[in-house]
Amino acid sequence: MNLKAERGAATRDRVLAIATRLFAEHGYDGTSIEMVLHESALSRGALYHHYAGKDALFEAVLEAVETRVGHEIAEAVKGAADAEEALRQGARAWIRLASEQVIQRIVLIDAPSVLGWEKWREVEARHAFGMLKGALRATKAVQDDHLEVYAHMLLAAINEIALLVARTGKTEKAERAVEDFLTRLLAGAPPR
Repeated sequence: MNLKAERGAATRDRVLAIATRLFAEHGYDGTSIEMVLHESALSRGALYHHYAGKDALFEAVLEAVETRVGHEIAEAVKGAADAEEALRQGARAWIRLASEQVIQRIVLIDAPSVLGWEKWREVEARHAFGMLKGALRATKAVQDDHLEVYAHMLLAAINEIALLVARTGKTEKAERAVEDFLTRLLAGAPPR
């Protein structure tokens, strides 16, 4: 890689780190391009060379956060004995990760409204939702013609629990609830 390309990559990484922190602290609406410019010490032209605007910067931040989440969940399920255990471990890892302000604000709160539901779901399909569907398919607990619906229901339930954790801070209790929910779902038993 040449020096110019290395500097460009370093600048993009620095801007992403700054924007991630600002979007997490102030939300999409509360973060301005001027704030990013001020903290990064870049000119408007230099920033726009890398990102077409605030929406493009937010989408790049979301992609980076989703990529990190995917890596951390993949790491959490490495030692799983089978597909069902991997699904459980992945769900518990997501609950723990979703207690982070960055993930709450960027992934769960702002992304659907900033990107719109369809674009957000497209990003999710490449990351968390795609992993969840794959894990659910691997359990063989759900028929293929119901897989999409079950995966959406499971993601909705896990995300709601993650938001509950964000409000209450009761991560352990939420993890136990997810464990019980998944056990019952995979066994074909109705939740209590």
